[in-house]
Amino acid sequence: MIYEHAILDVGDTGAGFEAAFAKAKVLIARTEGFRRITMSRCHETPGRYLMLVEWDSVAAHLENFRGSADFERWRALMNPFYTAPPTVEHFTPFDGADAPGPVVGAPDA
Repeated sequence: MIYEHAILDVGDTGAGFEAAFAKAKVLIARTEGFRRITMSRCHETPGRYLMLVEWDSVAAHLENFRGSADFERWRALMNPFYTAPPTVEHFTPFDGADAPGPVVGAPDA
């Protein structure tokens, strides 16, 4: 399993962007190898979002989704909102990285 991490800057078009994402997430969700997607607003930078997508593999993202007609539809919905090209990277969790909460013995926050 891998995570696709994307920083998306959309300026002051947040409501329109979120409505477009509601339509676009259906497209990505039907891709073979897709597991889960989340989109979060940035507290420090208005108009910035963090998208996290769980995939079975990098190939599931790059070949199955980006090589599909659904990706072209995704781009048509999402790209008009970007004020800068998205920063997209892939991450692999390492053994021991997960911590089911609460962690026993962890200091109180």
